[in-house]
Amino acid sequence: MMSDTTTQQLSLADKTILVTGAGDGIGRTLSKTLADQGATVILLSRSQEKLETLYDEIEAQHPGKVIIHPLDFSKASDADYKQLAESLNEQFECLDGLVHNAALLGARSPIEFYPEKEWAQLMEVNVNAVFYLTRALLPALQRSKDARMLFISSSVGRKGRAYWGAYSVSKFALEGLMQTLADELAATSKIRVNSLNPGGTRTAMRRDAYPGENPESVPTPESLMPAYLFLFSPEAQAIHGQALDAREFDAEKWLADYSN
Repeated sequence: MMSDTTTQQLSLADKTILVTGAGDGIGRTLSKTLADQGATVILLSRSQEKLETLYDEIEAQHPGKVIIHPLDFSKASDADYKQLAESLNEQFECLDGLVHNAALLGARSPIEFYPEKEWAQLMEVNVNAVFYLTRALLPALQRSKDARMLFISSSVGRKGRAYWGAYSVSKFALEGLMQTLADELAATSKIRVNSLNPGGTRTAMRRDAYPGENPESVPTPESLMPAYLFLFSPEAQAIHGQALDAREFDAEKWLADYSN
């Protein structure tokens, strides 16, 4: 991990970064942290109310550095994604970052008994929406001089675990999408693409997954922010196509290698 001093040195001034699932948990904390570091943040969530609350908090601290766009991925059409892309093109010269953070947990159930409708809805939000949004926003990311795309993964998306059902499978799919896209863009684009597993974090989703767990025993979203910030900084330009773990990520080593 990075020290607070190092984090403070990584300014994101003049960067425009879109965060999905911004209304809660890690997405909410990340959006506020990016704004604190100078970025303009575009907040996506299905909840208008949560977006407006977060907008007010960020706008009070950083006037003019936040916009919101309610979007329910479970119901969004191709036209909705195109409209979002067109709106951003009108407001910004480019997009410098995209964080695919939004996800549903779904049922914790054996595959044999997994609810069919819930499987389809989860895949629509966790996988299909990521594809649609990526495709719609790639032109804006291509116009950036130093863009980042970050897929938020999970330990159960790298090694299957019983009863994690559609959530686990969806995270495996994101890892595959990340690797495919990273390979396509490696020699043709300045977009750097990676996945990040945040590990167990004190969020509502974690509470739903482990209702008997003491939340005080789980790290906070704030503790993850140094890794996120570093991956969006110019110093991380060499990191591409990597499946990273936030708890094990040694940004100080990357900084030392970058400086040399």
